[in-house]
Amino acid sequence: MPLTPVPAFVASYQSALAVNDLITAILLFSQFSISRSWALLLLASGYLFTAAAALAHALTFPGLFAPSGLFHAGPQTTVWLYMIWHGGFPLLVLAYALLKDRDGGPRIQGSAVRAILTSAIVVGVTIAAVVWVVTGGHDILPTLLSDGHYTPVLIGVVSAILLCCFAALLVLWFKRPHTLIDVWLMVVLCAWLFDIALSAMVNVARFDLGFYVGRIYGLFAASFVLTVLLVDNVALQAKLSRLLQSLRRQAASDRDHYTERERLFSAVVESSNDAIITKTLDATITGWNRAAERLFGFTAAEAVGQRIDIIVPPDRRAEVRDILDRAGRGEAIEQHETLRLHRDGRPVEVSLGISPIRSASGQIVGVSKTARDIGERKRAQQALNQEIEERRRIFETSQDLILVTDTKGNFVQVSPSSMTILGYTPAEMIGHSAVKFIHPDDLDRTREEMRAARRGRQMRNFETRYVHKDGRDVTLTWMGTWSEPVRRHFFVGRDLTEKQAAEAQYRQAQKMEAVGQLTGGIAHDFNNILTVITGTIGILADAVADRPELEAIAKMIDEAAERGGQLTKHLLAFARKQPLQPREIDVNALVLEAVKLLRPTLGEQIQIESLLAEDAWTALVDPNQLTTAILNLALNARDAMPAGGSLAIETKNTYLDEAYADMHAEVTPGNYVMLAVSDTGQGIAAKDIERVFDPFFTTKEIGKGTGLGLSMVYGLVKQSNGHIKIYSEEGHGTTVKLYLPRAFGLDQGAGEMLAFSPLEGGHESILVVEDDALVRKYVITQIHSLGYSTLEAANAREALDLIDANAAINLLFTDVIMPGSMNGRLLADEALRRRPSLKVLFTSGYTENAIVHHGRLDAGVRLLAKPYRKPELARMIRMALDN
Repeated sequence: MPLTPVPAFVASYQSALAVNDLITAILLFSQFSISRSWALLLLASGYLFTAAAALAHALTFPGLFAPSGLFHAGPQTTVWLYMIWHGGFPLLVLAYALLKDRDGGPRIQGSAVRAILTSAIVVGVTIAAVVWVVTGGHDILPTLLSDGHYTPVLIGVVSAILLCCFAALLVLWFKRPHTLIDVWLMVVLCAWLFDIALSAMVNVARFDLGFYVGRIYGLFAASFVLTVLLVDNVALQAKLSRLLQSLRRQAASDRDHYTERERLFSAVVESSNDAIITKTLDATITGWNRAAERLFGFTAAEAVGQRIDIIVPPDRRAEVRDILDRAGRGEAIEQHETLRLHRDGRPVEVSLGISPIRSASGQIVGVSKTARDIGERKRAQQALNQEIEERRRIFETSQDLILVTDTKGNFVQVSPSSMTILGYTPAEMIGHSAVKFIHPDDLDRTREEMRAARRGRQMRNFETRYVHKDGRDVTLTWMGTWSEPVRRHFFVGRDLTEKQAAEAQYRQAQKMEAVGQLTGGIAHDFNNILTVITGTIGILADAVADRPELEAIAKMIDEAAERGGQLTKHLLAFARKQPLQPREIDVNALVLEAVKLLRPTLGEQIQIESLLAEDAWTALVDPNQLTTAILNLALNARDAMPAGGSLAIETKNTYLDEAYADMHAEVTPGNYVMLAVSDTGQGIAAKDIERVFDPFFTTKEIGKGTGLGLSMVYGLVKQSNGHIKIYSEEGHGTTVKLYLPRAFGLDQGAGEMLAFSPLEGGHESILVVEDDALVRKYVITQIHSLGYSTLEAANAREALDLIDANAAINLLFTDVIMPGSMNGRLLADEALRRRPSLKVLFTSGYTENAIVHHGRLDAGVRLLAKPYRKPELARMIRMALDN
């Protein structure tokens, strides 16, 4: 039902609403200027937007300022403005709710005033644009009200506005914690929802019941929120006023407190034993306490107002200017030792502490200085330092072991002689209990001695064994005492190890010879057994690969053999441990340098040949130890050639495969750089060949060798994870091969390529002649696996008998070096005389160069050098048979 139109109602309502919202916006902008929160800026802009929208709505309202409203408003202008007005505010509140967080949300950098002005301009431009659209573009806008009825467009717009309000309300509710503004914003949004709902459900035309009720409710709601904010603001102002009163009372109390503190501080300054002086930055004295009077002889009345130069020697005045400059820059100086003058002219050694004095505004206005007399202290310290230095020298140079322990037996001081006597540095012992270093059997006796010392027995002598870092026992005779004032035990120990060692040296030498021989013999025999086991277990494992139970047994045998190989390695390493520093080296370059040393050392009667592989790999070994090893081998070769001869040093890349490793438990399959040293000397007797690496074993005359040279070479190679092999024949010479591990091995070498190339066998008959039964059995097994039939002989006589009895033999495979009157070369000659069509393949532990050089084989004769791999064996047999 239409009611009486009251145009003044619209003007009053819109004006009051605009004023309310404008005041609220101003309050929020003032808070924003403090917090600089983007969220608060958007909220203030929202209230400014509603104030501007209310004014625009009033101006365009029909009959208020013009019959149809200002700006040529149309019949749909005010309803469109009303919807934009009531939809814009919830959007800005929603933006506020999304941006805010516990700390207020992101903050604006820069001027707050500029941000507020920009916000006002944006709101003004937005309202102006909206007014222009709903007036100038009125005809193109959809109709919202038609003959007092809602169009579908209006229903959609109202629904969207309600949803936006609900969204803003929900986000505000869930974004916690809630501030006071958040709580009243939720109240505002509820009122906003009711305002829109009243207008939408009751109001269908201007000046009906819904028109009046909705607007009166909105005005009261806005006024209520503003009133609450103003009341809260007044309360805050009252609280701030009370706080200021409290602060004034606290300030008065603090002034009294600081006055009392200043009085006490002045009393402390006057009673201080250190001279306290204050001065301006131009060096004028402004403060001078009683200690300064005593230290420098001037009274306060005489000193204050004078320049500090009255106590500064002429040659130290530049120092004073530097100190004042540094203090003027805000720098504090502590414990600056210098000289000053007493009133009577004598120098005073002082330690100064200088600090800048700042005014209430923070400006440096002077300098405070404390001065302490350190003359007597320095003289006492100098005497003490001299005494300490004397004792330190005794402590550091003592050949005896000096120890200091606390009451719990922990080392407090240890003399440097501990490194010589026990192998530990002082740092490794200090802080640790003596129990860690004393022999367990001597602990109780040592503890009893320490208890007796604490009971008053000042000097005592006793013997105790300590454990050296390398594990051996060191017997020390001790003299010790206990100091009650410092509660420390003091010990001086003298090493008896050398004395005891001298007494046992002769017995130990005899024992070492017996142990060395026993170890070598056991290891040699055990290695022969392991060679057969490790050489055949692989074949056995392949044969039972389809039977898991037998394969597991074969694996256990292999593991046991491996453990046996490790045991022999440890036995043979006896007495040959040495510290190494391995690195990647060029073996060829090292050999060439060694040869330069050898030429003048060996003499003109020895001809040296260097047969170096151009593509030799680098090796991982200690270069100094390897050079020593080459020199030892060369010197042994020289001693074996008293009438002169030839010495050949060779290098070659090689690959020791699994088959060879099976015969030598200590070998790891892989790439190696082979270094061979060969001579044409007297050779080594067969009975001695297995003992040459034993420590102290030598075939030289007494006094001409220690028997440790080859032991050192052997130890070096083993510790370098390499392999060593020696071949020799009496009357012909010796070759020692060192297999040094390749430094990197990232590329596949030729040996590896050969190891994995297809094996070519055959069906011919081969006679194998090898004096070592274990090696002979191993070779026959390998040849059988290639498809050949075999015969075997242990010496040349047996081989010739077999050749005469078997016409089907196609190949003679013989070792060059064999015991007896006929070696491999002579056997081959006799066999070819009897069977001219017979093919011959030689094998030897010597290198091919050494064999030809010694003259035992003709050039071009086919030789397979030991150790060889199964692929090499297959290739050489096939070449010998086919050619």
